Amino acid sequence: MNTPSTDQQTLLATWQAAWPQALAAWSRFTRLHHPLLCESRVEAAQEGLSGSFAMIRLVDQSVVVDLEGIQQLGLQDYAVEILAHEVGHHVFAPGSVTEQFRLLARIRRALPTLEKFAPMVANLYTDLYINDRLHRQASLRMADIYLRLAQHGKDQSESAAAASSQIWAMYMRIYEHLWKLEKGSLIASQAVSTEMDTDAWLGARLIRVYAGDWMRAAGKFATLLLPYLIADNEASASQQALAHLHDTRDAAAGCEPIGAQDIEADEIDGAIHPASDPLVSGVDDIQTEPTETTASSSSGQTREPYEYGEILRAAGIRMTDHEIAIRYYRERALPHIVPFPKRPKPQSPEPQLEGLEQWDIGEPFDEIDWLQTLLQSPRPIPGLTTVKRAYGNEQGKDPGHIPVDLDMYVDSSGSMPNPQTHTSYLTLAGAIIAMSALRAGSRVQVTLWSGKNETLQTRGFVRDDAEILSVLTGFFGGGTCFPIPRMRETYMNRKPADRAVHILMISDDGITTMFDKDELGNSGWDVSARAMEVARAGGSMALNLPSNWEQESKYYAQVPRDLKRARDEQGWHIHAITQFEHLMEFARIFSQQHYLR
Repeated sequence: MNTPSTDQQTLLATWQAAWPQALAAWSRFTRLHHPLLCESRVEAAQEGLSGSFAMIRLVDQSVVVDLEGIQQLGLQDYAVEILAHEVGHHVFAPGSVTEQFRLLARIRRALPTLEKFAPMVANLYTDLYINDRLHRQASLRMADIYLRLAQHGKDQSESAAAASSQIWAMYMRIYEHLWKLEKGSLIASQAVSTEMDTDAWLGARLIRVYAGDWMRAAGKFATLLLPYLIADNEASASQQALAHLHDTRDAAAGCEPIGAQDIEADEIDGAIHPASDPLVSGVDDIQTEPTETTASSSSGQTREPYEYGEILRAAGIRMTDHEIAIRYYRERALPHIVPFPKRPKPQSPEPQLEGLEQWDIGEPFDEIDWLQTLLQSPRPIPGLTTVKRAYGNEQGKDPGHIPVDLDMYVDSSGSMPNPQTHTSYLTLAGAIIAMSALRAGSRVQVTLWSGKNETLQTRGFVRDDAEILSVLTGFFGGGTCFPIPRMRETYMNRKPADRAVHILMISDDGITTMFDKDELGNSGWDVSARAMEVARAGGSMALNLPSNWEQESKYYAQVPRDLKRARDEQGWHIHAITQFEHLMEFARIFSQQHYLR
């Protein structure tokens, strides 16, 4: 193990001593634990820091600094400035993992086909607010850091990249406008065109106008940078100039994804150029034509699973598509599940003796407890020594109840959407019903099915929501063949003492394959009848069918016949769902009827 040199020890002590001042730059009440000051790049990489000389972690509110990288860039004298900047990401922008998700969602919407640059643009955007505040209110040397980075790049390979980077030139010119610096102070004047200078002025205005509500202007800032991103897109080397500044690249790594599903109205409406914003441009009579996107920007919209996953990945969360889908449908289902069950405490039907109390003149004589009265005094005095018994009702034992278990079969054939890429209302309805059943104390068995031998199921009746959602979010996309063996095995040896079970099918007209013969030659009708008899709590079918499904026609006769026979002979409840979106209402009603007490 290498022993740190005297210079390294001095640098470490200097940066440790600068931490209180960095916190005070925001407020004397700001509190964060001490930063992780890594003396080598190897140590920094072990903490997850690479590419930049500093970063934040939202999961544990940490600041990580690569002191070796700081020395190589010549920034060792800017401890307070750099540490205060990182503190700003924790206390100002983005401030939390939820705000980071919201920020990335807005910026991605403003960068069509270039969504991969959203993390970098989000970083540049929040840096502008943080640096501007530290420069103006704390009088820190934020501009000197960029000058030092430019000086360091003169003899490095990224100097040519920086000179040719449209984004870098635009970004530096915004700072010159913000801080009233002479043109050319941070970027060579010849690198800034007249059009870029105008856009930089709009960018500086935007930062000042929305300093108190920075989230609203995120889409506008991304729209402003879009032409320059397009110009730099083919020249990947030009992005090296910004690599040192990317301190929020994986800020949300390790965090639990919460709050990234809903599409907010200003997320859609906010993706406009700052020149079209009267607050920024100062032009009050700007007329904007309503677009289809703007017209549909009402609250209550939810993004698709694939977009949800892209936002999480942009924030630094590394999950598979299946893991993301599990969290997506759990979060969407939570507002719709039944309330937590409450049990009223029953009263004892028989009065319980609680003690004695004084008997007064005027009360019935038969209420006097003469034995206790004479024990108190051999000569009773009415209203003074006479007593009577006091009775009350005490809370009895809760007789409880035995919840009905749920056996759910969900169709995953080719006619169904993939829940990992697009919203599957079959999966969402299944999640709502299953989680409602778990909340009520029931156990749930889920079987996902498609073609022959294409099944995914839980390990019997379980109370593990993660296992249930893992099955519900799977996908086959194959043929249609109901898993008769699964149903047969579930109810073959079920005993009368076992819990009652309600059987639920979520499918379309392909559900009638459950009445075919199984691999042993057994009739599906017999297996279904046996299951309904043994389950003892009935069965329901939520099927994507037309509202007039009972009407037979020349080309559509067998399905209605089978379903009517199942309803009339075996007692299945048939629910025709004309659109998959209506499964949400079915799930709500079904959960309340079966699991709301």
